[in-house]
Formats: sequence, C-alpha cells, structure tokens
Amino acid sequence: MSNKDSILTVEVMDSDGSTYTLHEVCERGECHAEFVIKLVNYGIIAPVEPSEEARQWLFDVAALARLHKARRLQRDLKMNLPGLAMSLELLDEVQEMRREVARLNQRLQQLMD
Repeated sequence: MSNKDSILTVEVMDSDGSTYTLHEVCERGECHAEFVIKLVNYGIIAPVEPSEEARQWLFDVAALARLHKARRLQRDLKMNLPGLAMSLELLDEVQEMRREVARLNQRLQQLMD
C-alpha cells in the first residue's frame, strides 16, 4: 500500500437505539426466521437481550448489518454456518487490527510532528 492509499472503515451507528423483532429482521434481511435462529445458535448474531423464545428476541442495527454480511458471504461463497461464523470472526479481527494500525500511525505522526 502506498502513502496515498488509505483504508476506509464504515461503522453502522444507531443513534436512537432502534430494535427490530425477529419478524422485522427477517423482512429487512430478506430471509426466513429459521436462518436467523441458526445464526443466533452459531453465535453469528445475537439478540439485544437473550430470551428463551425466539419470538421475543429484539435485534439492534449492528445485528441487522451482520445478518446482511452473513447472507452475502453465504450467497457469494456458498459458506456453511460454521464457515460463516469463523469468517465473520476473522473479518472482525482484521477490522479491529486496521483500526489499531490507523490509531498507532496517527499517534506516531503526532510524535514526529
């Protein structure tokens, strides 16, 4: 990567704390409830507050964004659920490392100025 290249990281933020029911997540994610339940069981997404009954689950906007990412990976790369879980975990780690490198580069730049 040259000095002119940069990495853009976009984070989904929800300022009003909106939550979505299982039904709403399925509509917005264009998937069946069974798929969402499997994602929860594999730890890929999580309801805001765990509940015994899936009908009572509420999801935040970050879970909805992660659902979209999981669907894209499954559709484009034909991944199974364990593969999705591992891939998303690794993608999260890469994103965190990029943030840390950017923070350290910024700090280093400040020290050099």
